[in-house]
Amino acid sequence: MKNFIYQNQWDWRTSGFALGLVFILAVALVKPIGVSTQFVILDGIVWNFFADDVTVKSSDSNTGYSSSNAYLNKSGGKYAKSISNPANYSFVFVLAMVAGGFIASKLQVTEENNTTPPNVWKERFDNPTSKRYLTTFLGGVLVLFGARLAGGCTSGHMMSGIMQTSLSGYLFALSAFATAIPLAIFMYNKGE
Repeated sequence: MKNFIYQNQWDWRTSGFALGLVFILAVALVKPIGVSTQFVILDGIVWNFFADDVTVKSSDSNTGYSSSNAYLNKSGGKYAKSISNPANYSFVFVLAMVAGGFIASKLQVTEENNTTPPNVWKERFDNPTSKRYLTTFLGGVLVLFGARLAGGCTSGHMMSGIMQTSLSGYLFALSAFATAIPLAIFMYNKGE
């Protein structure tokens, strides 16, 4: 057997405390955490790779950059600037989240194979892996679409928003749970 570094699973209290501490430090040291905008920035970076005229330097905007795309030109060219200079706090933060998740998945070793679906999934859907991956992917697409439609994601609206006592944060949290709980009950109810 290989030598692994074992990562103990934190309980919900420890995880919640750690998450709260990270959010407080982020607000105190840099800015509130929010990540869905960075997917727009990544799209713009890829688009800019194939078409050099997506963003241009401009003295007419607040940030010094503009875009022919109205969405990327929002907030005085803020998105256009981030596309032109992606090595900023928010974009690096998202990359670090992906890297951190990957590292944590490799450190957390259990007796079960890490690709084994949870029991609640197996009981309801008879363990088809392809169906689970497709469902997860489509759920992620819907969440990201909704986040951009709402102008922010779960971390930005709900977690950072509630921490700053933002009304939109409370409304978003209420809407998210009012949708997620009935959907989970519907999906995992065996009809018994």
